[in-house]
Amino acid sequence: DSGMSFVLVVVFATIGADLGALINYYIAKWLGRPIIYKFADSRIGHMCLIDRAAVEKAETFFRKHGATSTFFGRLVPAVRQLISIPAGLSGMHVGKFLLYTTLGAGVWNTVLAMIGWGIYKYTNLKTTKDVYEQALQYSHEIGYVLLALAALVIAFLAYKGLKKTK
Repeated sequence: DSGMSFVLVVVFATIGADLGALINYYIAKWLGRPIIYKFADSRIGHMCLIDRAAVEKAETFFRKHGATSTFFGRLVPAVRQLISIPAGLSGMHVGKFLLYTTLGAGVWNTVLAMIGWGIYKYTNLKTTKDVYEQALQYSHEIGYVLLALAALVIAFLAYKGLKKTK
């Protein structure tokens, strides 16, 4: 037994995700689009894996899908770091933002904790470094599966919406 509580790992990882998300949300809300785009075009922005195209893509997606994008965005590699920015830019209600962020990050952190626990329990990998490296590989693969599932759900909802308007 590793001595760590599974629940506490998920709770504290989710609290950390919420705090980081709130920082990004309020930076976007208070500084606004011009500064966010200037940052996205900068060398530092690029080092943070943020560029103009990524911000525009996240903002467009967010306008169309609102709270759902906040939830699913927490499950998708690369998007999870950006989804707070369009929420802040659009002025999404902070309570709603935090609810969907907590739910999405909680799901993702539960998946990560389960991967780590499974690797530790069912393999010969016992050091934190070894478990982390193996979990990272699996988390990317699971993230892409979740991205595909999210795309299917959105496509289905869009199809239903188009069908209803005809």
